[in-house]
Amino acid sequence: MDGPFRRVAIVGFGLIGGSIALATRKGWSRTWIVAVDRPSIIQTALQSGTADEGGEDLSACAEADLVVLAAPIQTNIHLLCELPKYVTRDALVTDVGSTKRHITDTARCLPERLQFVGGHPLAGASTGGLNAARADLFVDNAWILTPADGHSSSRELLTHFINGLGAHVHFMTPEAHDDAVAYLSHLPQIVASALMHVVGEKTGEDGLALAGRGLRDTTRLASSPADIWRDIAATNRDNIGPAIDDLIQVLVRMKSSQAIAETFESAARWKRILNSERDTA
Repeated sequence: MDGPFRRVAIVGFGLIGGSIALATRKGWSRTWIVAVDRPSIIQTALQSGTADEGGEDLSACAEADLVVLAAPIQTNIHLLCELPKYVTRDALVTDVGSTKRHITDTARCLPERLQFVGGHPLAGASTGGLNAARADLFVDNAWILTPADGHSSSRELLTHFINGLGAHVHFMTPEAHDDAVAYLSHLPQIVASALMHVVGEKTGEDGLALAGRGLRDTTRLASSPADIWRDIAATNRDNIGPAIDDLIQVLVRMKSSQAIAETFESAARWKRILNSERDTA
């Protein structure tokens, strides 16, 4: 099937980049996919049929209609202003980073021929890497776009493409996005990692051998790679800090048995709403 883009270059062929490639194969079968990454990753992508072509630097993006920046956030920000040296034709540029303000500000360096629309698929896994990529990773999940004013045609093209990957597009400002995901995404990751750290340090290997499913389920995110989250924290610190403070206040109150009951009741109510939203998505 023909898609809105003839040639898509994906810079960073890990979990998200690889899953975009696999989902593109499924939804837009005639789209030519270019993998930009290390030689070993490119070799795997080509041998598995996940990509049609590969390159180690941005020169591989030269003929792309769509460039997807799927490296860690700080790397994407650096690459964004390097793109005009290599992509000299009209193209749409997007990213998949978990924060949007810094990269949107950086996109002002782009010439008019390169239209940037920030993006963030709210999908992932407990482990990263191309081997964890799946074609159905984005199915029925939200994909937030933060388009700039005057980019209506680019917004429509990218929306059409993302819908073909199975995701549901939502539009937000970069500021609203970064504030919301501090609670919806960043705080859950921080809590899971902090909890696993505390439990592991206090109980040790012998203690963890006694753990049941509750700890495993609660700490599923604790395997996430630290380098990605360092970039997220660095580019959304002003929102993540207050989110942590809000959680600390609740935990302190829960030293009281009355507060435990109240918090459990509130949590159960919000959990029902969360589950019902998922069921009707």
